[in-house]
Amino acid sequence: MYTVAVTRDFIARHYLIGGDWGSENQPHSHHYVAEVRIEGEQLDQHGYLVDIVAIEAALDGIVADFRDQMLNDKPEFAGLNPSIEQFSRIICEKLHAAITPPGTGSLRLKLWENDSCWAAYRLAY
Repeated sequence: MYTVAVTRDFIARHYLIGGDWGSENQPHSHHYVAEVRIEGEQLDQHGYLVDIVAIEAALDGIVADFRDQMLNDKPEFAGLNPSIEQFSRIICEKLHAAITPPGTGSLRLKLWENDSCWAAYRLAY
């Protein structure tokens, strides 16, 4: 099984809704780190699982859309609590749509919101 990974960091703001989470119900920011991991058994004609440059470009574009933004105001979060779990799924799905891994495998987006807390979403393709 081959694995390729890329990380990017960015700051975004949000506030949680639908429950009483104390200060988390107030607007605040996180220094997120998005960690992409793609796994598969088949390489393309160039010997790549997915070209790292393509992954970086796609992830940079996705991150740029969320950087320095209030997540609650983004259409992707309409009707959703902007939890780290939801956020990891949204980024993962956007990334999968932007790249085309060969064969079958998985794409996992692990999203850190601080040094000790993260959530991940894994998409099999």
